[in-house]
Amino acid sequence: MNLNILFIGDIIGEPGLKYVEDNLKKIVEKHSIHFVIANGENLSGGKGFLDKDVKRAYDAGIQCMTGGNHTFSKLQSVNILKDDARMLRPANHHEDVYGRGFQVYPITVDGGLFKLAVINVMGRVYLSTLNCPFRTAHKLAERLKKETNLIFVDMHAEATAEKIAFGWYMDGKVSAVVGTHTHVQTSDERILPGGTAFITDVGMTGAFEGVIGGNREASIARFYYQTPHKTDVAINDVKLSAVVVNIDVQTGKSVGIKRLFEPGFKN
Repeated sequence: MNLNILFIGDIIGEPGLKYVEDNLKKIVEKHSIHFVIANGENLSGGKGFLDKDVKRAYDAGIQCMTGGNHTFSKLQSVNILKDDARMLRPANHHEDVYGRGFQVYPITVDGGLFKLAVINVMGRVYLSTLNCPFRTAHKLAERLKKETNLIFVDMHAEATAEKIAFGWYMDGKVSAVVGTHTHVQTSDERILPGGTAFITDVGMTGAFEGVIGGNREASIARFYYQTPHKTDVAINDVKLSAVVVNIDVQTGKSVGIKRLFEPGFKN
């Protein structure tokens, strides 16, 4: 018996959220999904999240949202992070930072009741000076193993090498490790020898006419002139990047991982 998890890559503002609202139900049905996770740190205006957009994401069918370096970008998100068990922030923040870095969710699979633990951690290369994501995730996995062997990790990080190293380190300790943050889907999805599903980056759900979801003119100007430019969310050529992970509910090991990218580019 397999637990089928859909993980949606970073949702970028209104275009990405609208695509999820319009298409998530049919994706869930097509792939027999039991639980939907999305990275939501860019949900509102491309940076941070607001109550109204979080509600829309839940209403669309998302059951858990992970975060990253933009988790605390909007002051209005304080109460969501404090009170909402479906919204996570990186677990390797210091313990006195509000919010939660992991949560256990009840799931029904073919009539059986199971528990899925979701952990969110953030890398340190080029990003932050948080606590070690390797040590943090390992300790949490050891703790959560006493309750469930179904453990899913979002590793939000800039450097591909850090995410790959983290995947190898966590192999056999958790069911899946997926990378987020860079907004570009990688093609290295696989099951590692210890049974952990892995992909370096799931990619983004947003407008591909721009630069990683942002307005391309402002993005080009920032690089060209080396001066600050306000970057609004791009709006056209919207696509969804995601992965479907299949986990054996008895062993906690993954038996499949498949990339989704739709609609594809026109050649």
